[in-house]
Amino acid sequence: MIRIIFSLFIGVAAVVQSVSAAEPVQLAANAPDSYVVKKGDTLWDISGKFLSQPWRWPEVWQMNRDQIRNPHLIYPGQIIVLDRSGPYLRLGRRVGRDIKPTIYTSPADQAIPSIPQNEIAPFLTQPLVVDEKNIAHSATIVATQENRLFTGQGDTVFAKDVDPSIDQWYIYRPARPLEDPVTKEVLGYEAVHLGSANVTQHGNPAVLEITLAKQEIGTGERMLPADRPDLLSYVPHAPESKVEGRVIGIYGGVSETGRQGVITLGVGQRDGIEVGHVLALYRYRGEVEYKDEETGDKETFNLPEHRYGLVFVFRVFDRVSYGLVVDATAPVKVADTVRTP
Repeated sequence: MIRIIFSLFIGVAAVVQSVSAAEPVQLAANAPDSYVVKKGDTLWDISGKFLSQPWRWPEVWQMNRDQIRNPHLIYPGQIIVLDRSGPYLRLGRRVGRDIKPTIYTSPADQAIPSIPQNEIAPFLTQPLVVDEKNIAHSATIVATQENRLFTGQGDTVFAKDVDPSIDQWYIYRPARPLEDPVTKEVLGYEAVHLGSANVTQHGNPAVLEITLAKQEIGTGERMLPADRPDLLSYVPHAPESKVEGRVIGIYGGVSETGRQGVITLGVGQRDGIEVGHVLALYRYRGEVEYKDEETGDKETFNLPEHRYGLVFVFRVFDRVSYGLVVDATAPVKVADTVRTP
């Protein structure tokens, strides 16, 4: 695929403005003048070489807004150049002592990802969250091969409400409700991914062959179209508006997690969340009472929140999203607050 870097290099697109003019972008200590992209790099790691806050890279990257959110333009062997007058970041190739724009060919699958995809691969290939609307419009398995109680890979099942234009389906079971830890409102249901199936004959019911069985599959199981989210090539960026929500779950059923942990957030598409958003993690420190030993007077103080980390959103649903903890100085716990950094 031909990648035209020239337009990026000369900066025909406007620089994204800072989220907060009162907080200018700060360069990292010992930020290099340039960096050669290597295989295995992530956009987050590269950003951290230049900036003290890696997620603010788009503010100094000379691309237009669409390219920032889905660049697909950064590959091993390219050079990222720092112009300290802005600061600005530009892309090119070195020729002698100079950096010049270039045109070159590179397969898309070699593009540098935003974050390590091995950490989140299982979350990209299966349904994670369903809501009442999903459940109401799901296809349903109504019978199994030879009326077996349970079926597995290679077996045949029969399902109703199968969209005749779709051949590949995920089989799931609605499970644990995802609740806001403060309001107790149900934001969705975490789906248990049971497997996958392909339609061999459309009709009512449709005939499907189970192509993957992670658990036993029986009648009554639900199905959703098997759509894989776009691979992550999104540069980290802050939401354009104020967002606030809660950590509502931690993957694996544990009580807390840390850096590289996957967490469930109680904000989603309807809150303006999109893939690539970076949110700050906060913890409420509570209330304390102080008693003056001389006078006996008592005062109550609400301790300021503790901002202790960042989370990179990599998959988004209507009211729920999933994120990877990319920075944390304290354990992440359910009910902690997430908001626009």
